[in-house]
Amino acid sequence: MKKRLLIGLLTACMAASCLAGCGASGETSEGTAEEQTEADVEVEGTVATDGSTSMEKVIGALGEAFTEENQTVDFTYNPTGSGSGISAVANGTCDIGLSSRYLKDEEKEQGLEETVLAYDGIAVIVNTSNTVADLTLEQIADIYTGKITNWSEVGGEDSEIVVIGREAGSGTRDGFESITGTEDACVLRQELTSTGDVIATVKSNENAIGYASLASVDETVSAVSVGGVAPSAETVLDESYAIQRPFILVTKEGVELSDAAKAFMDYALSDAAKPIIESAGVVPAK
Repeated sequence: MKKRLLIGLLTACMAASCLAGCGASGETSEGTAEEQTEADVEVEGTVATDGSTSMEKVIGALGEAFTEENQTVDFTYNPTGSGSGISAVANGTCDIGLSSRYLKDEEKEQGLEETVLAYDGIAVIVNTSNTVADLTLEQIADIYTGKITNWSEVGGEDSEIVVIGREAGSGTRDGFESITGTEDACVLRQELTSTGDVIATVKSNENAIGYASLASVDETVSAVSVGGVAPSAETVLDESYAIQRPFILVTKEGVELSDAAKAFMDYALSDAAKPIIESAGVVPAK
């Protein structure tokens, strides 16, 4: 009887020891699995962005990099202009709005929130055949309000200036006019609905002047310096270039983002995204 009892106790001890070992192993394994899930598992779903045409290059680059890492996410960008993107968030028709201006007080009163993604210079552009390479902020304002109408008045050829601007609601227009002090006073030959249209029009007209996101300007047009300072990532960062504005991600307070949209926003604001933002020609927010 005693022998049987001793064997029973030994068996119980061995079983308990085995269970304890398995429990410890399982706990470690479970912890590792959780860590792996956080680090490695792809998110799924859709991310719908809407707004500023000036942000096309940087949002396109970020969206491409994000979906390369999360191939089950459907990422879309709708270039409708800052005002439309802000309205889309307010109306709940997109996940993240894109604005190339700060939110207005009345927009914040609707519960909209802004997060600065980057800073961009607004380049004043002319045709590549134009000999004018530098303008003061005052001269730019005078050209856009109709006080200066001929290129000869600013050191160029004797030709009428063709003034090109953006449509009402454009974040680029809002930024340009607020900085140059030309709100509601611009005299425009044409109002165009995208950054690309402005660049294409200036490229095709040797007497034209326009403004566009520095991130979008290419060698088909010339960006003039403003007060002796050329627009660049460096001069935007040190604030020596006068005409610059923010690139904003817009969300709505109290509206929870989907897992995919939150993951994209976290990625766009991470240190890993900064080189991508810089490669798009804009300066990442600190």
